[in-house]
Amino acid sequence: MIKRSLAAVSLIAALLAGTLTGCAGSAEDPNTITYWASNQGKSAEQDMEILRDELAQFTAQTGIEVNVEVIGWSDLLNRILGAATSGVGPDVVNLGNTWAASLQATGAFVPFDDRLMQRFGGRERFLDSSMSSTGMAGQVPTSLPLYGLSYGVFYNKKLFAEAGLAPPRNWDEFLAASQRLTDPARNRWGLTIAGASYTENAHFAFMFARWEGVDLITANGPEFDSPGAVSAVQRYLGLMSTQKVVSPGDAEEGNTSSAAEDFTDGNAAMLIAQNSVIPTLADNGMSEDAYGVVRLPAPDPLPPGGTPALSHVAGSNVAVFADSPKREQALKLVEFLTSKDIQASLNKKYGTLPVVTDAYDDPAFHTEEDAVFSDVLAHYSEPAPMIPTEAHFETTVGSAMRDLFAEIATGRQVTTEDVRAALADAEQKMRGTGS
Repeated sequence: MIKRSLAAVSLIAALLAGTLTGCAGSAEDPNTITYWASNQGKSAEQDMEILRDELAQFTAQTGIEVNVEVIGWSDLLNRILGAATSGVGPDVVNLGNTWAASLQATGAFVPFDDRLMQRFGGRERFLDSSMSSTGMAGQVPTSLPLYGLSYGVFYNKKLFAEAGLAPPRNWDEFLAASQRLTDPARNRWGLTIAGASYTENAHFAFMFARWEGVDLITANGPEFDSPGAVSAVQRYLGLMSTQKVVSPGDAEEGNTSSAAEDFTDGNAAMLIAQNSVIPTLADNGMSEDAYGVVRLPAPDPLPPGGTPALSHVAGSNVAVFADSPKREQALKLVEFLTSKDIQASLNKKYGTLPVVTDAYDDPAFHTEEDAVFSDVLAHYSEPAPMIPTEAHFETTVGSAMRDLFAEIATGRQVTTEDVRAALADAEQKMRGTGS
């Protein structure tokens, strides 16, 4: 396989902040390809079980065998970048869609130009929002949407009924309900969050900044310590620090699935999460009729210039390595994964949303919960910054917020100046990557 260009390798080195090696690609058998799949389910074993059934259909239809490896999110980006550096990797790979621009900049992936898109039913067959997170604006995308996600607020129907509360429609009602349902003496909280997750923190910084009418990434680069950005981050941190509707223990919650245990156990009345958490709620023993879902309640009215970004465009994409000697076989797999029936089947099993319009003919996606999430994905979501160093945006801002949550959990009062200083430091680190 061909090595990446020097410029691309330099970018990859900056993203990795170190040197990685790639993994071996698929065997020389022209009827066998390698697929790196993201960990979408509760375990890699569950993913293998789900994918084995679907890929058996692909092999039956095409005669192409698929060697699949499920890779956890904590390792996936580095594995992909390592393969791009070495020129040795899989034929097909899943990627978090917020990484789309970063990975596009490596030059390692097949561009889906208008001509190639016709093979997949044309760009118009995919959700506009999901297509906005397939690469840098104005450039030919180098990945296609595969699984769709968006944020919503899960609420415990029993706890709300006992308190005589209706589901919140705006930020003030959301705070009022959270305060009403918080009782620290009983270890009951209005809301649970994953305060130790830098990715979750960065997502809320992005969304809440849009409510304030500001961009964290501008034409001049990162602007993390603007007054609007500081207000946005304070709004999220304030759920623990000033509103005190979030347990200090949530500063140690590293992911949404972990935080969801407090929700399913009845220790938290609400959970802000993406639709992919639904199977986790079921696995934890919470029945579908025990909770409801509403859109994330934004301020009403919004601050001047604000937009109602109730989610970033979330989800996973699929891409083909340009150096793969089995490009045709790889594109056939992408064609299969984005087909109407397989989109419906896979997204039902994972609790995610189809990213092609025709898959919504399936009645499985007509539930009240899916109606909320699909509406948010289609109409109230904005793409995360589609820049080559997006991954550094998440790590710098998200980690700064994680550290501030840790300080709040100790009882320390975090001031506006503390937040501004932490974001200024994150901005300096971001600019140090050459953004």
